[in-house]
Formats: sequence, structure tokens, C-alpha cells
Amino acid sequence: MRNFSRMRGTALAALVVIGGIGMVGCAGAQSAADVASATPSLSAPAVAASAAVVAAAPAPVVALPAATTIAPDQSASATTSDDTKEAQGNVAELRRLMRNNELTELRTSYNGSYGASLLLHGDDLTYYIALFQQKNFWRVIKTHDDARAEQIYADFVKKSAQLADVELRRAKLAAQKTYTERQIAAQQARADRLQADLDVAHQQQTLFASRQKETREEAAALDMQKRAAQDQLRDLRRQVQSLQRETEQGLPHSIH
Repeated sequence: MRNFSRMRGTALAALVVIGGIGMVGCAGAQSAADVASATPSLSAPAVAASAAVVAAAPAPVVALPAATTIAPDQSASATTSDDTKEAQGNVAELRRLMRNNELTELRTSYNGSYGASLLLHGDDLTYYIALFQQKNFWRVIKTHDDARAEQIYADFVKKSAQLADVELRRAKLAAQKTYTERQIAAQQARADRLQADLDVAHQQQTLFASRQKETREEAAALDMQKRAAQDQLRDLRRQVQSLQRETEQGLPHSIH
């Protein structure tokens, strides 16, 4: 009977322990006295065994809610990462060396606003090959192999020429357009001058024709006046001769 009581107490204690492990935060807070009070019918050895089992049971792991997790600032980390890459990149390195006047410019080729440069850092014999547009670096390659540096530079020169092709064509077309517009303006100015000369000539011709007409009319009038005066003169001479004869009528004629 005593053995049966012990077995029942042990089994009940095991059930209590199993139930305590499944609870969140409750089993770990129970003490041996709580177990004893919860099972008053158990004998002292059973209670002690139960308390020992509870004390030996590992504390349950309580998961924190998702809301309590503090996420890092992704934008700030991304910015920091980009800045780090930029600071450690060839472009930033080349700019730093140029600011410090630590580079020797070996070659530079321009195609419009694009260009390529081959530079040498003499301290460690490092070649920097840059492809740029309006002094802004697009690509920067560095190498210790001078032959490879020359090859990359030649390739960048070709790329700058390809990139500048449309730009150069646009510049040529713009220059041709400006030249054509200037030619148009010059021809228009010449046409305006010739038209002005023609307008003056037409005006003068009109005036000349008008003056010629007036002169002809005046000449005709003067001719008529002259003829009238001549007729009048002849009439007056005849009248004078008639009067002379009448005056000398009855007088002896002069003998020659």
C-alpha cells in the first residue's frame, strides 16, 4: 500500500512537471512549496521528489513578439555600403591621387566631350586608365602591366570616339546650319541692297520720264510761243513797212 502511494505520487509529480513544461512562464515560477500545496495527499518523499523534478526542469524559452525586434535602418546601411564602395573604388582613388598631384599623365585623347587618359602612379608603378566625359570619370581601370594598360587605353579611345560620334555629328550639323543661316542672311542683305538699288532706279526712271514729259511739253509750248512771236514779228514788220510807205507817200524817193 505504501509502495502504491509512492508510485501514484511519483506519477502525479511527473504529470505536473510535463504540464509545467508546456506552460509559458508558469512552471519556472513554481516552487517546491507550490507543488506540495497542490498535492496535499502526497507523502513527504513524493513531494520532495516532485520538487526535485520541478527544480531540475529547464526553464521554458519565451519567444519575444515580432514587434519587439528592432530592425536596423536599411537605407542608412545601404548608403554607408555605397559610400564605402565609392571610397574604395578606382574612381575615388584616382581622384584622390589627382588632387594630391601624384600622377603623371602619359596620354590623353579627346573626342568631343569624351576622352580617355593613361596615367602613371610612379610610387608603385600603377597605371590608371580612365574613360571620361566632360572631366567626369565613367570608368577607371588600374593595372601594373604596361602592355595591358596601353591596350585598355586604346580600347577606351575607340569607345570615346564611338560615344562622341553622335555628339560630333550634332556639332557638325549645328555648324553647317549656322553657316547656312549666315549665308542666307548675307544673300538676303545683298538682295535687299539690289532691291533698294532697283527701287531707286525705278523711282529715278519714273522721275526722269515725268521730267522728260514736262520738258517735251514745255518745248512744245515754247515752240508754239516762238512761232506766235515770229508771226507777230512778221505782222509788225509788215505794219511798219506799210506805215513807212504811208508816211513817205508823196515824198521823192532817194536816188542811189
